[in-house]
Amino acid sequence: MSELWQLSVTQASQLLADREISSVELTECLLQRIADVDGRLSSYITVTGDVARQQAEMADRRIAAGEAGPLTGIPMQIKDLLCTGGVPTTCASRMLAEYVPVYDATAVGRLREQGAVLLGKGNMDEFGMGSSTENSAFFPTRNPWDVEKVPGGSSGGSAAAVAAGMAAFALGTDTGGSIRQPASFCGVTGLKPTYGRVSRYGLVAYASSLDQVGPLARDAADCALILQAIAGHDSHDATSLPDPVPDYAAGLNGDVTGLRLGVPQEYFGEGMDAGVRATVTSAIDQLAALGAEIREISLPTTEYALACYYIIAPSECSANLARYDGVKYGYSHRGEGDMWEAMERTRQHGFGPEVKRRIMLGAFALSSGYYDAYYHKAQQVRTLIREDFTRAFEGVDALVAPVSPIVAFPIGERTDDPVRMYLVDVYTLPVNIAGLPAMSVPCGFSDGLPVGLQLIGPHLAESRLLNIAHAYQQATDWHTQRPAL
Repeated sequence: MSELWQLSVTQASQLLADREISSVELTECLLQRIADVDGRLSSYITVTGDVARQQAEMADRRIAAGEAGPLTGIPMQIKDLLCTGGVPTTCASRMLAEYVPVYDATAVGRLREQGAVLLGKGNMDEFGMGSSTENSAFFPTRNPWDVEKVPGGSSGGSAAAVAAGMAAFALGTDTGGSIRQPASFCGVTGLKPTYGRVSRYGLVAYASSLDQVGPLARDAADCALILQAIAGHDSHDATSLPDPVPDYAAGLNGDVTGLRLGVPQEYFGEGMDAGVRATVTSAIDQLAALGAEIREISLPTTEYALACYYIIAPSECSANLARYDGVKYGYSHRGEGDMWEAMERTRQHGFGPEVKRRIMLGAFALSSGYYDAYYHKAQQVRTLIREDFTRAFEGVDALVAPVSPIVAFPIGERTDDPVRMYLVDVYTLPVNIAGLPAMSVPCGFSDGLPVGLQLIGPHLAESRLLNIAHAYQQATDWHTQRPAL
């Protein structure tokens, strides 16, 4: 069945359960799809064909024994920022080009326990620092809808792989929009959970108070199954929440009647493409037609979120990346000078330009005489941003907004202008600062490129967001559109 690569997780799971297909067949089809297509897109850093085949055979045995779950036998891609035992985890950096972890990240381990099949590791911006997957130390990833455009970032390889049918689903990470923005640019569904809902253990840290692991998939029903598998408390992660995990799939009733949806006026400001505005507005009208009540609201601190984020995130990154000293693991420059010169050379050659830029920004913000003026003040602004969202959710059940003010842009267009690149994430950053759950849902096209509708919920409201997305996807077919590769 050559069309197996087009299946959603839910569809594939049903066919596997009914024994109409095998995981080996499905996996071989997707491996062939990777061989046929990824030469044009470069969404994978590592393809684990032998591992995938072995896991698929094991999955088929589990299915035959009646011991299968909804993800048993489903082929997946993992962003190369999450540790995979025995499989290279490079973070798309020369610094970790040869690093092979001896353990799985908790989220990865939970998927393996379910019997999901690892196809390989997804390309990304180095250490998660970027919005276009152009900052990979190895190669840029291209957008399946237009190979001259970026796929978004930093989980661009994951979004491109799902959009192009080279994985049934993928795990990404979201520090400032890195699941939602590439999901929007590539026309797939992406979910950033509440901070602490999914363990960060085994996630190579960029900014520890902002990073979160989440799924990219065809639709909300798929995301519900994946979140169900990876969510929950983990004793290895002190920030992981102890709250019980609801049955996300069971909550998809598709009814949004009477739900109060807030539209933040600040998310429709200047700089937004007219096509994006029209497409998102049409999606909001569709939700109103389904019975939701639309209210305009205000998040006045939105204008400070970008500056706040680009102090907090680089500050945390400068601390987290200090561990790469050329001694314990990773790349080590050898040859001349004392240990201090060796460390300097290791970082000079091991880190790319964007990573160095953010380390320097963070080191400056934390330095003596500037800490109070920058980092301390940014944390105060962070509190104000959280309070804005708290007040908003007193009057509405969820927020609806664009994911990005623009659609995918040409490769190379913004690499020389960091501020212009950072502005691409202006509508996703506030959610990470506040630690809230949010989704990107395909809602149409502008200039032939996908547009994402952003759904934002209060703390631990993933079920609500998934149901809103599901209701919308039951009434529209944007999530079923496939690029003509």
